[in-house]
Amino acid sequence: MIEIRDLYYAYPGDGSGPVEALRGVSLTLRRGEFVALVGANGSGKTTLARHLNGLLSPARGEVRVDGLDTRCRESLPHIRAAVAMVFQRPEDQIVATTVADDVAFGPRNLGLPADEVEARVRQALETVGMWQHRHRSPHLLSAGQQQRVAIAGALAMRPRCLVLDEATAMLDPAGRRGVMALLKRLHSEGMTILLITHEMEEAAQAERVIALAEGEVAFDGPPRELLTDPARLRRIRLAPPLLADLAARLARRWPDFPRDLLTLDELVDALQPLLPRPPAFSPSCPPASSLPRFPNPTLDTSSLLHVRHLSHTYLPGTPFATSALEGVDLEVRDGEVVAILGPTGSGKSTLLEHLAGLLRPTEGKVLLSGRDIYDRHTDRRALRQQVGMLFQRPEEQLFENVGDDVAFGPRRLGLGPEMVRERVRWAMEAAGLPFAEYKDRFTQGLSGGEQRRVALAGVLALRPRVLLLDEPTAGMDPQACQDLTGLLRRLNREEGRTLVVATHSMDLVAAVADRVVVLNDGRIVGRGTPRQLFADPERLRGWGLEPPAVSQLMHRLRAMGIPAPADVLTVEEAVAVLEDLREKPQRHRERRVSQRK
Repeated sequence: MIEIRDLYYAYPGDGSGPVEALRGVSLTLRRGEFVALVGANGSGKTTLARHLNGLLSPARGEVRVDGLDTRCRESLPHIRAAVAMVFQRPEDQIVATTVADDVAFGPRNLGLPADEVEARVRQALETVGMWQHRHRSPHLLSAGQQQRVAIAGALAMRPRCLVLDEATAMLDPAGRRGVMALLKRLHSEGMTILLITHEMEEAAQAERVIALAEGEVAFDGPPRELLTDPARLRRIRLAPPLLADLAARLARRWPDFPRDLLTLDELVDALQPLLPRPPAFSPSCPPASSLPRFPNPTLDTSSLLHVRHLSHTYLPGTPFATSALEGVDLEVRDGEVVAILGPTGSGKSTLLEHLAGLLRPTEGKVLLSGRDIYDRHTDRRALRQQVGMLFQRPEEQLFENVGDDVAFGPRRLGLGPEMVRERVRWAMEAAGLPFAEYKDRFTQGLSGGEQRRVALAGVLALRPRVLLLDEPTAGMDPQACQDLTGLLRRLNREEGRTLVVATHSMDLVAAVADRVVVLNDGRIVGRGTPRQLFADPERLRGWGLEPPAVSQLMHRLRAMGIPAPADVLTVEEAVAVLEDLREKPQRHRERRVSQRK
């Protein structure tokens, strides 16, 4: 369906010359294929995707869709009807004032009858679970909800090829599962799917994986061949899925264990004959550390951040009034890492914006060190120095080249040139942006993951006491996620920074959080430690969430009668647990033989 031949493309650069994004890419996408496109931030994935429906024109080489050259203007209407795209930033393709009108925009421009347009809009919105929001303004939706609207707009066009650029990045786990199920159904009906993703678990579900590295094709073949080869993945700044990593580590310890396992079912099948099932173990027993059913904590008024009965309504007094938060009570202690979890649209971003002093409560108070941040006597400039926020959409806080953007905050603090330069260099290096390579790059020419790092560096350069992070790993490649996790640990444990992180990444929560707060429909519905939270998978699924992959494995083993602990969080812990479970019967047999002797 799509042929790419020797494709080159470069963006205008700074004084050092253009930035090459694609270098000699040649590919063929066949009709009805389900292909995953992976690669590190800045590897050229989005640039390649935008060539597939003529949004970009090759500098050299050619792209053909159904035999039509994308450089031919007369062919573009046919090409764009055949290939629909969901952008990395959904707001880039939202044009109307209501959800329903936005989804109807494409079909109306095809000249379809009104009843056909209405039917397509309803079907598309019901498919992505957004029909009940059809009268809302898209710009008042969460980023995850906007992604669903963008997907619905593409589906309403009934394309033959669907290109999705990180379309699940802002979705909760239930939303990601729903999108993947939808893509599999569309694929089974004959649609060609190209899914750009940093989630290796999603790439594993495709028929074929293409990996880009520095604008070139580094791999093109079956998912298992790439995703179970850690050395090859490291060379292109990727990482294996957690369960594939666990299987590889077990294979290094157990010579008879298969190395090329990808899925939860495969790992369970391989472990089942190797682990014991004591007759006394009851898999239905609740874990010792379960979440309280009706959390009602005693708030610590000496906390660094203290939220009292916080409520917020968007567009109050209008037909579009929407309640985002209702009666939220929360405390964050100095030096603590608190994770805010919840399904898409649960109020996480709204809560963070109140903590940063960017939204005024409809009701309630937010206290910083005992002072109401919305009191008219509060020094707002001092507040900005103490609390820094990384937005869910990093491009909203970027406006210059990288170096000047990161330097903006320190300059506003009145720091001298040398101190500003020192802070900028430190912040950029900490965020994974080599100073010499990125300081003169234009922010709007960077990939989504690179923009997120620049925004993070701009916040870090202020050296705030409290760091608020809204979906900090969304759009980042696996290596960048690992680097960010290490950075957050250092900021908290070595520098004593207080962190509040709103995220859908359960792996990030397991790695850095001291405490977890779960929001649903604007209310706090659960509190506890990550171990307490992930030990209760049924409650998590009820909120549209799920435990990390290693925790899911332990729960599956428990259900089979294998005495695995319910609160395992990391691959390292899982390896230790599984080795212990396997060695126990051997140690027991050796003890009995010794006793007989």
